[in-house]
Amino acid sequence: MALAAEVAGGVRTRSGYTVGDCLGDWLCSLRGRSASTVSNYTRMAEHLRPQLGRILLCDLTARQVADVLAEIAPQVSARSLRLIHRTLVRSIRRAEVDGLAGRNVAAVIKLSDLGVTGRPGRPSKSLDLAEAMAVLHAAAGSPLDAYVVLSLLTGARTEELRALQWADVDLTAGVLSVTRSVRDAGKLKTIKSRRRLALPALAVAALKRHKLAQARARREAGELWKEHDLVFCDPLGAELTPDAVRAGFRKITRAAGIGAGWTPRELRHSFVSLLAADGMPVGTIAALAGHTGSRITESVYLHQVDVQTAHVAAFDRLLGR
Repeated sequence: MALAAEVAGGVRTRSGYTVGDCLGDWLCSLRGRSASTVSNYTRMAEHLRPQLGRILLCDLTARQVADVLAEIAPQVSARSLRLIHRTLVRSIRRAEVDGLAGRNVAAVIKLSDLGVTGRPGRPSKSLDLAEAMAVLHAAAGSPLDAYVVLSLLTGARTEELRALQWADVDLTAGVLSVTRSVRDAGKLKTIKSRRRLALPALAVAALKRHKLAQARARREAGELWKEHDLVFCDPLGAELTPDAVRAGFRKITRAAGIGAGWTPRELRHSFVSLLAADGMPVGTIAALAGHTGSRITESVYLHQVDVQTAHVAAFDRLLGR
């Protein structure tokens, strides 16, 4: 009866097709996406394989999915738990499209209904002015020098900087355009994220140094270099991974004397905090950071000029032009 129902519904269950096979097929379909995206979802899938990987997809139940997510929840962050659930939902959805699954049992599960959220993440923190100066000094001469300077002085998200191309940077005019990220298909986080930012003098100088260093690396790599026009890349031109950025930034914060308990995204938090402490209106800061938000933010967006410049004088003054 079950087989007849599958045939009538257009489902062609492959003999022995498991949840592990389903996850693997979906991960293979991600080829062409950024290396960091593929790596991230691969890690999420590994959380599911031990408990669900050998179960036949046609036998998988919503109760099994719910039990596994509840078991995983205390071991991972809230964000990771959501990604693990999303990985399973999207994998089965692809199997549905291919006629290999009759119902997406993972999609009917809501984490909120299960009462599980994952471990709370560490609250983000911000550098004070003295710490920011120490970090900039420690970053000088390192591969992440310009990355750190741009993160702190423009408030760009780390996923925006890793996708930044030289075509988006006008060093003559001193302007950076945020047009893409390393998220799926290059999508920006919000509709407000697309923005043009003037670059403080320190950022322009750092980018000029970085461009010269990158030209040397390109010559040294020779035929091994893969050109993607990325501002920030590995020694062969490929996109920087989140792990590489985090590891490099930890070295910088240790050298700055503030310890290794910092993440690159906290440079963006520091951008917001330093400008707020200097008296800049919150709505203006939100516009610079590409946030969606309050009525103040909306009113600032409605009256903004083409290039956001409010932060430049502040940082030139705070850090000493």
